[in-house]
Amino acid sequence: MRPVVYDTGALLAAERRDTRFTTIHRNRVAGRFERALIPVVVLAQAWRGGPQAAISRILQDCEVVADTETVGRAAGVVCARSGTSDVVDAIVVITALAAEAAVVTSDPEDLRKLAAALGKELDLLVV
Repeated sequence: MRPVVYDTGALLAAERRDTRFTTIHRNRVAGRFERALIPVVVLAQAWRGGPQAAISRILQDCEVVADTETVGRAAGVVCARSGTSDVVDAIVVITALAAEAAVVTSDPEDLRKLAAALGKELDLLVV
């Protein structure tokens, strides 16, 4: 088993009760994925003060990952290499690659571009 990383689109899909996200998350809870990771910047991008009940429920089953200087530097490098500027997406990619995790996303093309800039591929689950 391996982990899964949720990006902002995944959290927003949870909030709107998207059936694809619900299925993926149920599979995570049922043991298909070792654990679910949410970079703290993803939570910040999705959270709007609530109540956001669906996101709050999802957080109970997830590990919110603090960003570090190393992650920040790596995200900056991948943005430069890919010619993009979305540091949240870059942090999602860096987090997923470090954890050897799949990513649940609504934005697969940007994540593929960022991973490709590092010579890597991601397993993406699209919601």
